[in-house]
Formats: sequence, structure tokens, C-alpha cells
Amino acid sequence: MAKISPLMIAPPLIFAGFVALAAVGMFRGNPNELRSALIGQQAPAITEQGLEGFDAVTAEALVRGEVTLVNFWASWCPPCHAEHPKLLEMAAEGMPIIGVNFKDQAGPAGAYLRDDGNPFQAVAFDPQGRTAIDWGVTAPPETFILDAEGTILYRFAGPLIGSDYEQRFLPELEKAQAATR
Repeated sequence: MAKISPLMIAPPLIFAGFVALAAVGMFRGNPNELRSALIGQQAPAITEQGLEGFDAVTAEALVRGEVTLVNFWASWCPPCHAEHPKLLEMAAEGMPIIGVNFKDQAGPAGAYLRDDGNPFQAVAFDPQGRTAIDWGVTAPPETFILDAEGTILYRFAGPLIGSDYEQRFLPELEKAQAATR
């Protein structure tokens, strides 16, 4: 009887493994969603260092008794500029928004808010990105929805604009606000 070499069996087994991985990737939930390990947990602390000329973030700012947004942004970030009008609109409608400026310089960040408007009730300054790391932020802009007790309900990576905002972010925000009423 002829022996079958293990080297003859290895390529089909490796191929079958790749096919299985591809199938799992294709049939998982939303492949575009970046899940956060922090969903359902109390929001991590935000640096108490404020952006000069703006109110600093206090520990109480995250537990407000109402739904609150935490937006990570930078003045050098084009998508942050794209979402800025939406943040201003939301703030004008009474939405509490906390800003965390990270991996940025204080001068350009402050000038940006003074020139284009400040939608934030308080602005943390995180030049080294330590707070962003604690929150699991990958790149600006990212926005988190917090419930009345400061629990993270949802993470949205990317600018709050267009159909992505309307179809993914807005339903989550409305759901959070309905649960608080």
C-alpha cells in the first residue's frame, strides 16, 4: 500500500482553512462597524487639562442626568472640519457635547474653535493622546453616546455627516434619548 506524504495533505488543508476564515468574515455582523470594548461600561476619565481659553472637562460632565456626546477631534483633521457644522447644529438644539482635542497643538485648536464656532460645553486638551487611548479611539473624529449615568452606549467612528450620520448615528442617538425620558 502506498504511503501518503503529509506534504500532499497540507496544501488542501491550508486552503480549506482560508475558505473557512473568508466565510466567517463574509457572514459576520456589520463589517464596517468598529465595535468598542467599552459599550455598556462606565466612560473612562477624561484629562482635566483644558484647552486654553475654554472650559475644562470635569468628572461630573460625563454624568449629567441626560444623554451626552463625547467627540474626539483635531484641528488638522479634514473629516473633523466636515462634521463641525453638524456639531454646531446639535449644540444649538441643546445637545450637550464634550470635546476632546487630541494629538494637536493648543494654538491651532483654540483658533479653530474661535474662528469656526465652539459646539462644546467643555474642551479637554490631550496632546499626547492618552485619553484617546483609554477610550479606544483609533482616529479622529470619533463620537461616543453616553447615557444619563455616563455609560457608553454607542461609538461612531468617522464624521457625523451624510447618510452615514442619518442611518447609523441618529437612530442610536434617538434610542438613547428615548430611554432617558
